Amino acid sequence: MNINTNIFKIESNKEALSRGKILISEPFLTEEIFERSVVLLVEHNPEGSMGIVMNKALPVMVNELVPEFDTIDDIPLYKGGPLGEDILFYLHTLEDIPGCFEVGNGLYLNGNFNTIKEYILTGNNFKDQIRFFLGYSGWDFEQLVREVEENTWIISKSSIGMLNHDNSDNLWRESLEKMGGKYRIWSRFPQYPFLN
Repeated sequence: MNINTNIFKIESNKEALSRGKILISEPFLTEEIFERSVVLLVEHNPEGSMGIVMNKALPVMVNELVPEFDTIDDIPLYKGGPLGEDILFYLHTLEDIPGCFEVGNGLYLNGNFNTIKEYILTGNNFKDQIRFFLGYSGWDFEQLVREVEENTWIISKSSIGMLNHDNSDNLWRESLEKMGGKYRIWSRFPQYPFLN
């Protein structure tokens, strides 16, 4: 009986990069911010790429940054990447927010912050519709293409479900599992094999 050992080989699926796709880090990437991360590409063009890390919660809440939110339940805040860490970004499903930027697959970036605040403060259910981030991730065009060629990233499609606050800890594993086949096996690789 022959066993196909290729299923254990870490290799990108080499899908085309474009706005709205997600980058799923390979299982053994050790760069802290990108370790077991899921990054939504909000822009990809010949000048470069910009992404938001979706699954790295910060120990601070949005409520601590926006005083008007002090009377509502805690709103999680995520580290979007190592660049512009003093800039607040927000991904959402609210296409009518003035000035928002369409990322794709029903997701929008930023827009008029006062409209976002009003939407939250008037009691709308926003928990699976808006996610807040400090910072972003960026690459020059050739850098990201090279990283994909070096098998650093697996490329998949984004979905509105990525905004679910309860799934951030498991988003990396769940994203790989949805891809099936060898990617499902990769999702079960121990993060630190030397500890086993």
